[in-house]
Amino acid sequence: MSTFTAFRLLVTSLLIVHLAGCAVLAVADAAVTVVATTAKVTAKTVGAIADTVIPDGEEDK
Repeated sequence: MSTFTAFRLLVTSLLIVHLAGCAVLAVADAAVTVVATTAKVTAKTVGAIADTVIPDGEEDK
């Protein structure tokens, strides 16, 4: 194997490793975003239901 071929193999291997790392990071980021959005929507929904069910102390006159 020539030096140039070994160098190309090394560079290609490094690029593949870096791209795989980016893909894992992107999937993890997407999962965290989905969980955070779900939690935020759930909290807003529970808050809206609580505001509807629990009186705020002001009576209509």
